Amino acid sequence: MGGKRVVVVTGGGTGIGAATARVLREAGHEVVVSGRRAEPLAAVARETGAVAHVADTTDQRQVEGLVAATVERFGQLDGLVLNAGIGRPGAVGELAVEDWEAVLRTNVTGPFLMLRAALPHLLAAEGGGAVVGVASVSAIRSGHGNAAYATSKAALLQLCRSVAVDYGWQGVRSNVVCPSWIRTEMADRPMGRLARLSGHEDVEAAYEEATRLNPLGRAGEAAEVAEAVAWLLSPAASLVNGAVLNVDGGISALDPGTVPFPFRVERREG
Repeated sequence: MGGKRVVVVTGGGTGIGAATARVLREAGHEVVVSGRRAEPLAAVARETGAVAHVADTTDQRQVEGLVAATVERFGQLDGLVLNAGIGRPGAVGELAVEDWEAVLRTNVTGPFLMLRAALPHLLAAEGGGAVVGVASVSAIRSGHGNAAYATSKAALLQLCRSVAVDYGWQGVRSNVVCPSWIRTEMADRPMGRLARLSGHEDVEAAYEEATRLNPLGRAGEAAEVAEAVAWLLSPAASLVNGAVLNVDGGISALDPGTVPFPFRVERREG
């Protein structure tokens, strides 16, 4: 990232957030990992030397406390990775209002609160501040029974783009990564449902089935997304602002109309 920087990673206890903390710490940067659960944050802190800070990003006071504690400890805040997120399956007619609101609160309002609290410090960052939102291919491509999550990730994409447009001239860059299936604790849950639907309990087989049409033919690893995030935070991406980087093995480039030719796809009820 060009000299030691200070970065807050939300949702930093597992998956892409934890992997991002590892990559940034290996590069010599200071990292604060935040999340709702103390135990996984502490594990990442022990492993990487990052600082753990328990905070619920849907709570404005806790968000402000997270930013204030970071600046008090390190004297600056240069980067922000908006990774905290949840999902609730269901089409519009099936979703409980409570589930809809929980997803939007965590995946959109939480990043908004983080950005509001962090922006004064990002604007003051030497060399310019940087934001990376961890969205999803679901932000640009819809899937079955994914209304709340897809809507929230599309909103996160545009929230980060608004920062790029409104604050880029003041030196703050804001970009988004859109992963597809990545092997994480969060992805293991729907893979477990797919495994049961397939009549077995093999999550690995479910990952293989879910990524069979991916041009690379596999799920991604959290570290692969983390490398993309770290690059977007770095001076190497100094002219990249308002961009959407698909870290998806090429699945978003695939024309669904061509799928029946090399593959035989059968719809499964459930």
